[in-house]
Amino acid sequence: NALEIKDGRHPVVEKMLTGSDRFVPNNTELDQDRRIMVLTGPNMAGKSTYMRQTAIIVLLAQMGSFVPASSAHIGLVDKIFTRIGASDDISMGQSTFMVEMKEVAGILKNATSSSLLLLDEVGRGTSTYDGLSIAWAVLEYIADPKILYARTIFATHYHELNRLEKSIRGIFNNHVDVTENADGVVFLHKIVEGGTSDSYGIEVARLAGVPNR
Repeated sequence: NALEIKDGRHPVVEKMLTGSDRFVPNNTELDQDRRIMVLTGPNMAGKSTYMRQTAIIVLLAQMGSFVPASSAHIGLVDKIFTRIGASDDISMGQSTFMVEMKEVAGILKNATSSSLLLLDEVGRGTSTYDGLSIAWAVLEYIADPKILYARTIFATHYHELNRLEKSIRGIFNNHVDVTENADGVVFLHKIVEGGTSDSYGIEVARLAGVPNR
């Protein structure tokens, strides 16, 4: 049940690119020893696109379709679970955080060791201490071979979670690479080994047009 994708791409995003823009392909390797990827890096760097393309490639492969990749070994997946993006349900009196927690609860209750889990910024909708505690506990739960040990990509801005690589079997760190120049940061959209301690939140705010003052 290994998942090995070489030069995977997001077929829709790639199709929408225009001009000189080129889609940056990425590898994905989830196997028995490297089971749960903790993915760090700044917003706008491509974490969500990377997670979505992994889900699309798995789904296409199990339909019997060609996939957008140089090569791929897709171990059988019984279910794909995603917790990506913010939403709320005002009509039901539920906050964004409550909706997020209900989605996480549904995933943890219904996933199996053969599932693919894609979790983006779990715990972001509450205080830092509470959010980090929830994210840490969710990772420990998923990584327990007696409970789940499901193939997982876990994107987060809680860089403290990078410590788990050294203490829990199956967890490993990757991050989205960036480079810095005189004009600021350049997002390379490339997934590389290891964790990072930088989210470049100030730089993203500047790019969004928040006044320097």
